[in-house]
Amino acid sequence: MASRIEQIIEEIEEYIDGCKFQALSSTKIVVNKEELEEMLRELRMKTPDEIKRYQKIISNKDAILADAQQKADQIIADAQTKADRIVSESEVMQKALEQSNRLIEQTNQQAQEIVDNATNDSNNIRMSAIAYTDEMLDNLEKIMGHTLDTAGTRYSNFINSIQSCYDIVTKNRRELSPQIAPSVNYGSETDEAGKKSAEEEKKEEAEE
Repeated sequence: MASRIEQIIEEIEEYIDGCKFQALSSTKIVVNKEELEEMLRELRMKTPDEIKRYQKIISNKDAILADAQQKADQIIADAQTKADRIVSESEVMQKALEQSNRLIEQTNQQAQEIVDNATNDSNNIRMSAIAYTDEMLDNLEKIMGHTLDTAGTRYSNFINSIQSCYDIVTKNRRELSPQIAPSVNYGSETDEAGKKSAEEEKKEEAEE
């Protein structure tokens, strides 16, 4: 919307354009002095009011701009605060995630160490048990072998003693009656029986 000053200026321009040129001149015009002075007088009267109005508009404009700048600054500050908070929360989450991963890794390592130690202990106990059992069986084998050797020797001595007595008896009979000969060789049968009995005793002792 045009101000009154702008309207008066336009009227003056129109008035000047409507004036006639002086005779023999293309630049000078003839004007109505009173009419032109009236328009200039109104222009002077309106000028302070228009200046104040413009000053008020400018002042309001500055206030509006200042308020807008303040709001913009506040929005920027709030955005920066939110960004800083998001970054801080992100860093906290990142640290929490790293701590969680480290805790999981440490837990897995401890669990693996427990399993490894238990496996080693189990293997050590198993090997110790095998070694102990083998040692016991070795001792038992030696005892049984010694027992068998001792029993075989004693039984062999016993058989030899009986055989000697038998031979003496047979010899004496032949000397008394040369025509009488033993119908059975007890010595041979006794040897065979003795050998079989010794073998059977060894088997029975081994089975026990």
